[in-house]
Amino acid sequence: MFFQRLHDLREDKDLNQKEIAKLLFTSQTVYSRYERGVLTIPVEHLLILADFYGVSTDYILGRTNNKATNK
Repeated sequence: MFFQRLHDLREDKDLNQKEIAKLLFTSQTVYSRYERGVLTIPVEHLLILADFYGVSTDYILGRTNNKATNK
């Protein structure tokens, strides 16, 4: 599964993959594989990204078009 929303959210903040990888304490290569759907994104990383972007995990996963979190 290709995570277009991860890509779009990152680009909306004018960040590159290396900067997001640093946030996740991983490599740019691993993060790139998350975006391309080559690797399954760990729940811990998904939660960090949802908090960072201020969106729900369901939004990132494409399960809803509503960006709002349930906080």
